[in-house]
Amino acid sequence: MIMKAVTRSQYGSAQVLSITQTEIPKIEEDEILIKVCCTTVNRTDCANLTGTPYVVRLFTGITAPMMEVPGTDFAGEVMQVGREVTDFSPGDRVFGFDDNGLSSMAEYMPIDGRKAIRHIPPGITYEDAVASAEGPHYAINFLNKVKLRKGEKAMVNGGTGAIGSALIQILKFHGLYVVATGPTEHLDRLRGLGADRVIDYKTHDFTQDEEKFDYVFDSVGKSTFGNCKNLLLKDGIYISSELGPYAQNPFLAISTTFSGGKQVKFPLPLHIPESLKIISNLLGSGHYKPLIDRSYRMEEVREAFEYVMSGQKLGNVILNISGKTNDS
Repeated sequence: MIMKAVTRSQYGSAQVLSITQTEIPKIEEDEILIKVCCTTVNRTDCANLTGTPYVVRLFTGITAPMMEVPGTDFAGEVMQVGREVTDFSPGDRVFGFDDNGLSSMAEYMPIDGRKAIRHIPPGITYEDAVASAEGPHYAINFLNKVKLRKGEKAMVNGGTGAIGSALIQILKFHGLYVVATGPTEHLDRLRGLGADRVIDYKTHDFTQDEEKFDYVFDSVGKSTFGNCKNLLLKDGIYISSELGPYAQNPFLAISTTFSGGKQVKFPLPLHIPESLKIISNLLGSGHYKPLIDRSYRMEEVREAFEYVMSGQKLGNVILNISGKTNDS
């Protein structure tokens, strides 16, 4: 049987992507066959597409991508399970994520039953499920580097992104006071996510804010520890989603640990199954709602990637594979 899939054979811009027809994959005894309803197009996908920064090629292929079909997350329906799979059955609604790639931008995909895959909570749409994977995973890996206490103060730079919008909601769930930055036209979105105060980054430099914080979370990686140091209390912690200029953040994470006072933590994004468990519970209990910008059809995949790489997106961009995204 034949299916449609997004494919590429080299690193590059969105123009290297094509829609091709290929055979529906056969599964091994420890695998699950998923009918993919939707994926997101996210920052991880863009790095895997372009092969930059070059460190990603250690995981995706040095000179050319190892996986012809891109895609790091999915939401869909279990169609078939191998003999060794015991936790899932045909008909189950599931979602999952792997930052090294899942080849999920296809109508059907196989996945190892031991990978980061979970049942979608009742009442949650496929779109909301898939939009609760990549960004929240990275947000949770910010927060598991610290010990959050109710009443503490946090600054979130880039609150309308996938990571930032997740950070705001999870921080509020833990009882923190949150200030978030965003563009003029989307400040109400930040308030809707739970931010106690918002800063318009188009008119104000958040690093010059007079309030002091226990944490500064730069979810877009567009500032530095040096610029944000004055925002931190004496034992405050700075965490960025990026390596920083000259890859300084991992080194600062080591040096500031021994110097005392204000610190840098570096959020290695590990333990995806645990992240999905946490966010699944928050989704199911109504304490988390992903921020979704827009949806594209599978045939519009180039446009979707170009939009995400333009830096304009809010939260998550959905790639609709089957047209069944709103089922819950």
